Amino acid sequence: MNPTLFDGVLTLSALLLAGAVLAAGVRIVRGPAAADRVIALDMLGLIGVAAAGLAALVADAPAFVDIALGVALVGFLATVAFAGFIARAARPTEEERP
Repeated sequence: MNPTLFDGVLTLSALLLAGAVLAAGVRIVRGPAAADRVIALDMLGLIGVAAAGLAALVADAPAFVDIALGVALVGFLATVAFAGFIARAARPTEEERP
């Protein structure tokens, strides 16, 4: 691939990631529900994974890929834990059951 084109694609990718961070930040601040905020935080984690992958390409350092993998695993576990919390909160209690 042409080095100039490659640099342009990396720059465009960084700009798109910056826009995604802004969009997620707005969703974290405005909400309205806790689930919206948690999804936005999960999105920030995925943006971090993409940024680490981009850094691996720019710096030619494969260690960033390991960092991206770790962040992705932690983000996945956090999402699963929050989904379990939402599921438990949605269950009817003993006095609400018929």
